[in-house]
Amino acid sequence: MTAVIWIHQARPRTSWYSASEEEKSALLQRWSASDAEALAAGSDRIGTYSVRGQSDYSTVELWRFASPELAFDFWERRVREDYAVWFAFSNQLGVAIESGEDDG
Repeated sequence: MTAVIWIHQARPRTSWYSASEEEKSALLQRWSASDAEALAAGSDRIGTYSVRGQSDYSTVELWRFASPELAFDFWERRVREDYAVWFAFSNQLGVAIESGEDDG
């Protein structure tokens, strides 16, 4: 298995702003429960950051997964929970780059 970093950029779609507070709260709870499953399985949520400057997105969320398959499973759960209906997004997976230098 190769450990990966999942980089998720997002911004709310227009419909998010007109959703009721109850609807938003219910969605956030569902997504939080899905995130808890990933954490329980050993994934690591590094953090969520506000994006400023020349970007199409408003947040960047970073996670560490033990394998690309676990990251894909994580994203599939979010999509099943209608996340993609409410947010525009871009996802990238990253792996560590070996320095190539002799460490000895």
